[in-house]
Amino acid sequence: MRRKEFAVEDSQEIEEFLREMSFGFLGTVGPDGWSRVTPLNFAYDGQYFYFHGSLAGEKMKHLKHDPRVSFTLAKEYALIPSYFTDPKLACPASAYFKSVMVRGTVEHIHSPEEKAAALTLFMEKLQPEGGYDPIRADDPQYAGHLKAVSVFKIVPADMSAKFKFGQNMKEADFSDVVSGLEERDREMDRETIALMQRFCPRHNGTFGENI
Repeated sequence: MRRKEFAVEDSQEIEEFLREMSFGFLGTVGPDGWSRVTPLNFAYDGQYFYFHGSLAGEKMKHLKHDPRVSFTLAKEYALIPSYFTDPKLACPASAYFKSVMVRGTVEHIHSPEEKAAALTLFMEKLQPEGGYDPIRADDPQYAGHLKAVSVFKIVPADMSAKFKFGQNMKEADFSDVVSGLEERDREMDRETIALMQRFCPRHNGTFGENI
């Protein structure tokens, strides 16, 4: 059960994170009852999650057996050592992150136009600098490629997000973690501090009330 203080309901926050990420984990179940988690690249258009791959292999056997899937992605921003807030106990050690979990069904895309739109999303994410001709279903140079590639979409049934940045902390511990991150000053520590302040509204003046 997810702690409610870490849950994110703002759809814009979730969509921004999904558009930032390019890698996730697809969960499927096979005919033998065994589950499988497949790491893969994905693109998101605000409604569906797209991925592509071969029609052969265990993943496709699972999807033919049952199109219901889970899809998870996460990004770790900072490891929080216990000594930031306690000189002796290991218990406060943590990690700050964003994650999204999706349940839905997978559909095989056959329309060249939808394939082209999905692959355009991939290129915009993985090669934002351009350097290629636009992918269009009516472009002869792409016709063969669009016919050959297998593209799928996840139609979400439900989606939940968890952004953990110290929302459950008391004011003194929150301040100690911020100070520790400032002093450590590793890659993403400053960004983590900004996210702590963004997702912990109680920290501004009223932090500590109702804890």
